[in-house]
Amino acid sequence: MEGFFKLVSCYQTQSEPAYCGLATLAVVLNALAIDPGRKWKGPWRWFDDSMLDCCEPLEKVKVSGISFSKVECLAHCNGAEVDAFRTNESTMDDFRKCVISCTSSDNCHMIVSYHRGFLKQTGSGHFSPIGGYHAGKDMVLILDVARFKYPPHWVPLTLLWDAMNTVDKSTGLYRGFMLLSSLQRASSILYTLSCRHDGWDTTAKYLSKKLPQLLSCEEIHNIEDMLSVIVTSAPANLSYFINWVAEVRKQDNGSILVSEEERGRLVTKEEVLKQVRETELFKRITRWVSSRASCMRNAILNGHDSLEKIASEVCCQGAQLICGKVGSCHAICFKTTQVRSSDSDNVESVTVISGKMTLADSEYGAEMLVPSCQRKSGSPCECGSNSSNKEHPSVVDGLTVLILALPPGTWSCLKDAKLQEDFYGVISLENLPDLLQQEILHLRKQLHFLVADVCCSSK
Repeated sequence: MEGFFKLVSCYQTQSEPAYCGLATLAVVLNALAIDPGRKWKGPWRWFDDSMLDCCEPLEKVKVSGISFSKVECLAHCNGAEVDAFRTNESTMDDFRKCVISCTSSDNCHMIVSYHRGFLKQTGSGHFSPIGGYHAGKDMVLILDVARFKYPPHWVPLTLLWDAMNTVDKSTGLYRGFMLLSSLQRASSILYTLSCRHDGWDTTAKYLSKKLPQLLSCEEIHNIEDMLSVIVTSAPANLSYFINWVAEVRKQDNGSILVSEEERGRLVTKEEVLKQVRETELFKRITRWVSSRASCMRNAILNGHDSLEKIASEVCCQGAQLICGKVGSCHAICFKTTQVRSSDSDNVESVTVISGKMTLADSEYGAEMLVPSCQRKSGSPCECGSNSSNKEHPSVVDGLTVLILALPPGTWSCLKDAKLQEDFYGVISLENLPDLLQQEILHLRKQLHFLVADVCCSSK
């Protein structure tokens, strides 16, 4: 029970009937003292289940709960090292060894996904953290996050294994357990995959299943042909599958200054953006886009809205979190946006977009801090880009990062061996700076989690 006191000090009740996965993850992330990188309430940085929405929209979780793979994805996105095991890929003895190892440490915690019916409890699928292990009786302590139903309770390990060794009907996959510890490096800095838009699952299937088939069937002679296949055959919302991460803060009418800490985070984001634009793949995509007919070029570059429209959506999400009214988007109206910069001696200005939102008949202000980099001559100008010499992250940047994040096996079906060798040279992570390498590896793992459910359900 080495980790018990850290867990119990962060133990919370799920805020919605279907939020067991989110609440369990919030308990464990807080017990691991992982910094959420954003404020919960007041000055406090603390994980709450209402903040865990990057891999599945909260409105959907409220209705349907969340799958095992999505909890993995959320843990990964929020700074945890995750080792996940489904029961059909493990054994009861393996599970017992992991329980003993995990409960003997205060820097590793276990989450279990199981069917309540096997424990003679009401309900079906459920998530909770494990708080301890009794070796003499071979029992585990479940810290049930549905505290309105059940207090913490001991169950035989063999019975819990049977409860986990069941199939989640929504995905057709077995349940299981996962071990969480703190990452020894930062999670994603600038980019993340998004499930917020309709059709994201179609995009995930396209990238993981259909694209390799297309590459093996098409007459492809060079990298430009490959880019044509990737983009023109993709679902229309391909560009919405990868988002850049914006920092939002409550508007302070008394000051327009950017703090040293905020500037530091922006500088790191901008370094990632700069490194993306220095890749050979970005240069190839830029040339390919520029060579397309104007109608196709506009279709590619206008995949996202203007910076001001992006800011209105992002600031609305931020206002909901600030006000604690997540899920009430219909009550928010973005009224104004204004681009401005705060300057200090010998430091480059920072672009800040501010706006006022109305929520529940009250007005709130929020600001978005925009990462940017110098525009290079010859780069295509996107819809909504301002006329200054600085650019915010673009659709072409996102497409570059997304292609780099695809599993290396995606390209193994190319028939032309020389082209395959050349393309592997273009996308090789070994040629990338460490910061960008870590960003790509994070996205690759996130993609793995997201496609697990959708690809299984399509079989």
